Amino acid sequence: MAAAAAAAPGALGILQAGRAHLVAACCARLGPGWRLSGSWTVPRVDPATWAQGWTPTAGGAAWRRGYSSEVKTEDELRVRYLEEENRGTVVLGINRAYAKNSLSTNLIKMLSKAVDALKSDKKVRTIIVRSEVPGIFCAGADLKERVKMNSSEVGPFVSKVRAVINEIANLPVPTTAAIDGLALGGGLELALACDTRVAASSAKMGLVETKLAIIPGAEGMQRLPRAIGMSLAKELIFSARVLDGQAAKAVGLISHVLEQNQEGDAAYRKALDLAREFLPQGPVAMRVAKLAIKQGMEVDLVTGLAIEEACYAQTIPTKDRLEGLLAFKEKRTPRYKGE
Repeated sequence: MAAAAAAAPGALGILQAGRAHLVAACCARLGPGWRLSGSWTVPRVDPATWAQGWTPTAGGAAWRRGYSSEVKTEDELRVRYLEEENRGTVVLGINRAYAKNSLSTNLIKMLSKAVDALKSDKKVRTIIVRSEVPGIFCAGADLKERVKMNSSEVGPFVSKVRAVINEIANLPVPTTAAIDGLALGGGLELALACDTRVAASSAKMGLVETKLAIIPGAEGMQRLPRAIGMSLAKELIFSARVLDGQAAKAVGLISHVLEQNQEGDAAYRKALDLAREFLPQGPVAMRVAKLAIKQGMEVDLVTGLAIEEACYAQTIPTKDRLEGLLAFKEKRTPRYKGE
């Protein structure tokens, strides 16, 4: 008994050290320089660093072409920076009509390039992923391209797809998938990487890889159970079942379902409505809220609460927090700058 009692504090110490490590790892994404109250200490971040996003990249500024409503087309992916009431919203539009927006090597490269630039652009407040092709969101992997690959090429390609989808999931601002058509396999995995999903009732969604004697390989096996629960996710994956918009809403796969309109963009219009709800909020608060939820859901409650405390601390020294209080006092709309 004495030995057990002596061991218990040691085990507790290991648990606490493990939690501290998790919190520190999370906070490392916030940037250098800040301290968390209590027994966990991490560097305090400069609010200006927060405004630039979590992981600035050297190549981002060179790729970014200003901030306008002009359509920037690079073959199969269109990146649009919206203006006026939608300023701060960026739309990633997939445009491979001839291949049902399937994920090719070239499209994956362009998605990676676009995401790399967006994650360090402080003018970006929210991102919408949509299709420019009526009736299709993304049909998954480009099987015509895949069939030409030898076995040694398939693994590395799937790893690249997985990496890009993970980059989308790690974008620091809210992301919404607007599903106005078919989203199968990798297409649904792309949507699952977004924070919010909205769909037309006529849309079709499913992880159908088992029909091809493979499994979802771009994080869908992990994200689907976290979105709708393990048992139902297993059922859908084992059966390769395809759901329409109403069924997807019923199981919690999407947040909103809309009757499709004549233009075929009902989900996109709803995504714009959501974006306009996100835009007025404090940019720093939005970034840390996303981080706190994302990281907190992957750990135990105690560690999650520590992560939440760490993230809350980042909002205290910001100019935006003071502006929010002043705007409340003066009964006006706050003017946040992400500082």
